[in-house]
Amino acid sequence: MVVAACVVVAVGTATGMISALDGRGRSDEAGPPEVTRSPSLDSLPLVPSPSLSVTKSPSPKPTSPSPKEKKAGPASPAPSPTRTERTRQPTVVSARLYRHPDSQVLEWVRGNAADPRHAVIASRIAAQPAAVWFADFTPDTVTARVRAVTSGGSALGRVPVVVPYAIPDRDCGGHSQGGAPDLDAYDAWIDRFAAGLGSSDVIVILEPDSVAQSECLSATERADRFASLARAGRAIKTANPKARVYYDAGHSGWHAPGKQAQWLRQAGAASSASSDGVFSNVSNFHATTAEIAYDRQVLDALGGPASLGAVIDTSRNGAGAPADGEWCDPAGRKLGRAPTLSTGESRIDGYLWVKLPGESDGCKGRPGTFTASYAYDLAR
Repeated sequence: MVVAACVVVAVGTATGMISALDGRGRSDEAGPPEVTRSPSLDSLPLVPSPSLSVTKSPSPKPTSPSPKEKKAGPASPAPSPTRTERTRQPTVVSARLYRHPDSQVLEWVRGNAADPRHAVIASRIAAQPAAVWFADFTPDTVTARVRAVTSGGSALGRVPVVVPYAIPDRDCGGHSQGGAPDLDAYDAWIDRFAAGLGSSDVIVILEPDSVAQSECLSATERADRFASLARAGRAIKTANPKARVYYDAGHSGWHAPGKQAQWLRQAGAASSASSDGVFSNVSNFHATTAEIAYDRQVLDALGGPASLGAVIDTSRNGAGAPADGEWCDPAGRKLGRAPTLSTGESRIDGYLWVKLPGESDGCKGRPGTFTASYAYDLAR
């Protein structure tokens, strides 16, 4: 058994509806939708400055994924993180990536200034740029909500990371089931999503799990999904030629690179008209070194333009994946490398925080909610 990156998304219609107290009486969860000590990050901003304000979204707080266990054979034994990686913590905020000021962790930081965990969570998690998820199927509002994020990034000359997550039969009916009612509705939703991308740089993490987890579909259903994903990539890049679109490569402990590449090719990931490459490790814990090697193997097998690259979710992989395969808020995990678009690694375009650290998989807090105790454990 291996760990697959599947998403738990909690959907709500207003902020501040969910709260909880930990055993010490402090607020531990924020808003619905959920190693060794690092160098000091106290010089980083704890909350967004007024210049980071953008129109507040009427949608639920964006949530990010929670992995769960799936049956699949590992591509190859995953190397353990090096000592450097195990002790690495974020040290800088990328000058190029955008930190959207509307998130659960920032809501918690603003409301819990007296909490003893505040400084650690604020400096090591809240100060970092992270992806913004669009997981609810709301065609009438998605354009405006995407535009609120992309215009905020553009105004500052920074690059937002957005995640469309509404493919039909999402998560194969698991924890994150939902999405559009059918592929026709999804195609129309993607067009509206793309209409909000503007004309500046933006990174699109296209539908986590949509390719790697597609074995639950029949051959016909899988082919239809892949055709829709290829169309989605083309629609996004037509709407904004500066958008960089990355497709789901799973992670290094899931499918063999050749198998994953074959599916990715069918989904449009090898075509420059729809793709800039692949992403891996979303909401998972595999070591960055393992993901770099795996992603290069996938890209080699995929073919396509030499410009295709990969981005890796490093938000929670600082201690590598648990040996026992635990997927639900496993103990002993740590923050991974800081988000950046300058990795120094060939064909690796960026390390991103796609899953927001501290948003629970469902064990340390309610699924999709920011849980301060979990965030603190990851960050300290």
